[in-house]
Amino acid sequence: MRVVFLEDVAGVAQGGDVKEVKNGFARNYLIPQSLATPATIEALKRTKRLGQEAEAKRIKTLADMKELSLELNGAQVNVEMRAGASGRLYGSVTNLIVADEVAKLTDREIDRRTIQIPEPIRQIGIYEISIKLHTEVSTDISVVVYPAGTDPVEYLASLSEQEDDDAKPADGASESPGEADVTDEPKGDTESGSAEVDETTADDEDTFDNNADDADNDTDPTDFIAETTPKSDEKSDSS
Repeated sequence: MRVVFLEDVAGVAQGGDVKEVKNGFARNYLIPQSLATPATIEALKRTKRLGQEAEAKRIKTLADMKELSLELNGAQVNVEMRAGASGRLYGSVTNLIVADEVAKLTDREIDRRTIQIPEPIRQIGIYEISIKLHTEVSTDISVVVYPAGTDPVEYLASLSEQEDDDAKPADGASESPGEADVTDEPKGDTESGSAEVDETTADDEDTFDNNADDADNDTDPTDFIAETTPKSDEKSDSS
């Protein structure tokens, strides 16, 4: 079916365009939603005006989305969910839930498809989420998923205390290098001590060798012969 688009349809056409589309798409969606009309002679005469109107609407929409982006940038959205003792949610936080909460915050209708959540959130905590308000405009918000029956402010305070407790061991560990320096000092003394022992041992060995040499030089050859003469020979002579 050939139709004239009355408004912009993302990914399909802009207002004032004339295009051929499938019959079912035209009759079941475009025409009922007043996004397009059959391309009659009267409709074709309106294409230029429709194009101008669509262009003006696009400019206004872009300006509105930029303003909304500034309003939402860095904003906090609180989502209350039932959760177990481990923080696991009974269910999940979807882009539809976040869109509803953002709508309450801004008093504007927010399309759930603009909420960029890679996958449903199933754990309590703080999440940074992007909102694509327009093809040219995006903004980031903080989503706090907290347990049902608690106050979001108290929950955030408990998270802050937990972070402080986790940081304490790290502060204590920072002192360990100083302790390591203290224990390193005896190590140097030990090395020097061992070096002195080695030197002393070497000196003792030299002294021992010198004494042995002196003893060898002072020995009389006759004494050496006498000492090595067998006793059996002495007995035979006496007999």
